[in-house]
Amino acid sequence: MKANLMRHKNIFFAISLFFVVPSIISLIIFGLKPNIDFTGGSLLEVKVGENKEEFSSTVLQPKLEAIYQLESVQSSENNQLILRGSQINNDQKEQILNVLQENDPQIEEVKFESIGPTLGQELVAETLAAVLILSLLIIVYVWRQFNDIKFGVCAILGMFHDTIILLGSFSLLGHFLGIQVDVLFVTALLTTLSFSIHDTIVIYNRIRELKKNKPKLSLKQIANLAIWETLARSINNSMTIIFMLAALVLLGGATIRWFAVALLIGAIAGTYSSTFTAVPLLVLWEEIKNKKK
Repeated sequence: MKANLMRHKNIFFAISLFFVVPSIISLIIFGLKPNIDFTGGSLLEVKVGENKEEFSSTVLQPKLEAIYQLESVQSSENNQLILRGSQINNDQKEQILNVLQENDPQIEEVKFESIGPTLGQELVAETLAAVLILSLLIIVYVWRQFNDIKFGVCAILGMFHDTIILLGSFSLLGHFLGIQVDVLFVTALLTTLSFSIHDTIVIYNRIRELKKNKPKLSLKQIANLAIWETLARSINNSMTIIFMLAALVLLGGATIRWFAVALLIGAIAGTYSSTFTAVPLLVLWEEIKNKKK
């Protein structure tokens, strides 16, 4: 006889709250640290010599403050540096290159792009709209598939659980390590939403099948059976993704490292919430409904 996991649903909720509450507090106090994709600004990528220490933000900020409000200097592969800061034009960019060439005469420009603040605000609005539309579509889809609105609502609550943890993690990383969120972070966020829902629907589908095959069992008993029958599959699938993302975090280039970190956090949170948040919420909903009757 399989252990009754649903008997411990309050413990699962407590674990979720342990991560969700600090994430919400961090978002309220610190917020997220957006990069130029959202705030507007300029990005200049250059190829330098082997001594990158000469081009740290501490060294460059005093030299560039008259023409460029430098926010960060990020190392990339092939001895390349990515400078992010205030919005500048081509003339100012040439002045920056002249300053950099004082340290390295053979410095080469790789990429230059500038984003106005209006475009950045539009991107924020489009991101929020995308998350809202996705959430509504998922509720309607799951509701229609399982003929019960509680399946759709509980799936979305599990998805928001993962979203809040991911946002809160990057809020803390932004405050303590200066990590900024960009378009790649938005991609990771939307990917996390889809990953979480996919795993949740697999378990919900098993619950639906068991309800047909074992109509005398309560939803709590059926949910427990469904979790045990899908747990090994969920863990095995998730671990293959987690191992790959961990390798990217440790061995990947600096330009995709934090994108991989975001996906890794989302994958871990999604694996947990599909089984230990979305399903217990379903059982809790049913218990509250029965008590009202």
